[in-house]
Amino acid sequence: MNKEFSDFSFHLAEISGKIIKQYYRTGVTIDLKSDMSPVTIADRKSEEVMREEIQKHFPDHGIIGEEFGNYNSDSEYVWVLDPIDGTKSFICGALTFGTLIALLKNGKPILGVINQPIINELLIGDDHETRLNRIIVNLRNCNDISKAVLLTTDHFTIGKYQNQQKFDELAKKVKIYRNWGDCYGYYLLATGYADIMIDPIMSVWDSMALIPIIKGAGGVITDYQGNDPVKGNSIVAASPQIHSAVIKELNIKS
Repeated sequence: MNKEFSDFSFHLAEISGKIIKQYYRTGVTIDLKSDMSPVTIADRKSEEVMREEIQKHFPDHGIIGEEFGNYNSDSEYVWVLDPIDGTKSFICGALTFGTLIALLKNGKPILGVINQPIINELLIGDDHETRLNRIIVNLRNCNDISKAVLLTTDHFTIGKYQNQQKFDELAKKVKIYRNWGDCYGYYLLATGYADIMIDPIMSVWDSMALIPIIKGAGGVITDYQGNDPVKGNSIVAASPQIHSAVIKELNIKS
């Protein structure tokens, strides 16, 4: 793991986390973006401070952020920022949200961070290993869908973008199905508490940080059809023993 970049990603997580803590459970004003998704001052301010630090320390690097768009995004190195992944959870006072930070090199994610600032837990991965508060973590072994814990962010979103019937059939076959989603679901997967995490639609700031984290923890991560997640706009992440079976279940023709 590149120490310079990993140390800097810890710094970004720390400074953004301080801002998020200031606004958590304070009844912040909720605005709606053009796509009708919620945004708060905590989202905006935490992204602003991360962007300022990147431009200060790595002026030749690019930035892609959910709240303030692209800057120099054709650079060799590009930081991808989602200041609060799970804003709906944040505004409801839940803990199932986090800050996502990714570093791309020539379009490929080489470093990913999930930071949950309220409980002070930070996951960082680089394809080869993933650490939770600097301790190596891995997915647990799960060799059968019937033994799996399946998570997704929003059950009702599945049918808008993918095959709802096939997902529902999969949900009935697993041991436990819950909507502990957004980046928190991938956190649970990477740390050995879940076995399948599925999102039918993803933006680049949602997905890039997750790819090196799940790979580093020993998992398989693809798009909904089993293809390269970097090029896709959906995610299926799972234990390696069952990932291909999950993809088949989600896409098999009746």
